[in-house]
Amino acid sequence: MAGSEAKRAAGFLHRLFATNSARGFACRGHEGKAGGRRPTPPQAIPPQLNAPPSPDEVVLRTRGLVRRFDDQVAVDGLDLEVRKGECLGLLGPNGAGKSTTVRILSTLLAPSAGEAEVLGLDVVKDGARVRERIGVVPQELAVYEHLTARENLAFFGDLYALDRVTLAAAVERGLAVAGLADRADEPVRNFSGGMKRRLNVAVALLHDPELVFLDEPTVGIDPQSRNRIFEMVEGLRARGTTLIYTSHQLGEVERLCDRIAILDRGRLVAKGTLAELQGHPDVRRGASANLHFDALGDAQRAAELLASNGITCTLDEERPDLEEVFLDLTGHALRDGVPS
Repeated sequence: MAGSEAKRAAGFLHRLFATNSARGFACRGHEGKAGGRRPTPPQAIPPQLNAPPSPDEVVLRTRGLVRRFDDQVAVDGLDLEVRKGECLGLLGPNGAGKSTTVRILSTLLAPSAGEAEVLGLDVVKDGARVRERIGVVPQELAVYEHLTARENLAFFGDLYALDRVTLAAAVERGLAVAGLADRADEPVRNFSGGMKRRLNVAVALLHDPELVFLDEPTVGIDPQSRNRIFEMVEGLRARGTTLIYTSHQLGEVERLCDRIAILDRGRLVAKGTLAELQGHPDVRRGASANLHFDALGDAQRAAELLASNGITCTLDEERPDLEEVFLDLTGHALRDGVPS
């Protein structure tokens, strides 16, 4: 349905059902996006999300951040702010500078120029203090294969200088949240890729960090483990933990992130909410649009009414994506004990 037709249809239906016996009908109009992608449902935007943040709200800030490797510029004048409690998706093609940016902000790599502050601390001058307060989930697995899951968590918790009681509680909590309590005393070398990835996340959360960097935490894992990591991230969001999330899986970022920053060739090319990015002047907009109905019966009645009033439309029932189909058919429960 053309965009103008969809708006006309939505207005017509709202007027119609507000004045006749079919009262209670609900529909929402959305313009289609380039490439035939399914339109994104409206997202609730946190209050004042688009207002300039006060200094107290900003937990991460970069100004003119640069990182060079010989004659190659990996990060090129990056200016970025992240607010307390938000999940920022950091996107970009290969070589865009995402991982380099995360390494600088987590004090693992010094910048060539510019400034970076994390939790009010300079990442170069106050690196040790920054590391005490952040968690990092690296793209490469950072667990020891010859140790058990429990031993890995205890080892890394000891590096964070947790006292005995706090460490014991943190280890048990980490095993539980990662879904590894029943495999806690097995060597990690026996684990599947998904189990190792979940343990990788649990290690970063042992000391209850205020800010967590997640660098492609779900790469190469099964849908159940991926879903469990989503639940771990959503749990952190609910607690108000600030998150920086990088991924090549754009659907993950749509699901988990409040705002998105897109890098290309080391430069920030766009940032904002998904809705703001969809309205970016350089983003193509499709000529079609969609009406969303709360019930299929409403849609069928609406199609008949529209047709009778000369408005052309096609009824296309929204269907679950493949991941939703897979999880509904096989369940969300982890399958760590089932041999392949």
